[in-house]
Amino acid sequence: MKRKRYSSMAEINITNLVDVMMVLLIVFMLTAPFLQAGVKLNLPKAEAKVIEEQEGITISINNKGAIFIDKRKVEWMNFSAELRQALASNPPRVFLRADTDTRYGEVMKVIARVKLMGIEDLGLIAEQEEGK
Repeated sequence: MKRKRYSSMAEINITNLVDVMMVLLIVFMLTAPFLQAGVKLNLPKAEAKVIEEQEGITISINNKGAIFIDKRKVEWMNFSAELRQALASNPPRVFLRADTDTRYGEVMKVIARVKLMGIEDLGLIAEQEEGK
């Protein structure tokens, strides 16, 4: 009986596929924190329970009092109209991010306007306080 010189390979070598997947996993793990919100803020730290990520509108207030709706800067005079427009395509859930150095009055002004518009689902976002 004559033996074939080359035999077919019955198994697939997935080592290269695993290597590529590991590199992609590391890239996504490193870039995910930068995708959270576009406005750079120094969030206050709080000891609170971590909740799962939900869909909604993010309102950010920086330390100079500038207001952003989902990375887009808005003037206070247009805030209600811009928020109504943003809520038309999203669930009526609002998350408020404010810089540590933002004046309390600015934060309360935004909260009052959101509540006046009839939005009851308002969450305040802070960084998780590190345990000691």
